[in-house]
Amino acid sequence: QVQLTESGGGLERPGGSLRLSCVASGRALRFYALAWFRQAPGEGREIVAAVNWGGTSAFYADSVKGQFTASRHDLNNAQYLTMNNLEPGDTAVYFCAASSKLQGDWPFLAPDDYDYWGQGTQVTVSS
Repeated sequence: QVQLTESGGGLERPGGSLRLSCVASGRALRFYALAWFRQAPGEGREIVAAVNWGGTSAFYADSVKGQFTASRHDLNNAQYLTMNNLEPGDTAVYFCAASSKLQGDWPFLAPDDYDYWGQGTQVTVSS
């Protein structure tokens, strides 16, 4: 099993940047496909970005392409989400997730594809 802990959220003005971190304990992250989801008030949990094993490929939701960058650093047992040019519509609780699904049908885009979740970190974009 793996335990995930996010950090780096907060209040940022439109146009600003934030970097979220997700550090794992327990089993090494290299065994998992990773992702970031977000959930705005009254909305369902939606995929933001997914990173495959080894970090050789990344998937981004259309709403964040060119704006967010997801990465993983297996030696640090961590994954990151760099968010640039933030907009009020990016306000949400952000969750990191890890999937133990086998390779073959990546990217995994649904919350049910993921076995392990962080506790979430609030990102608020407001002037």
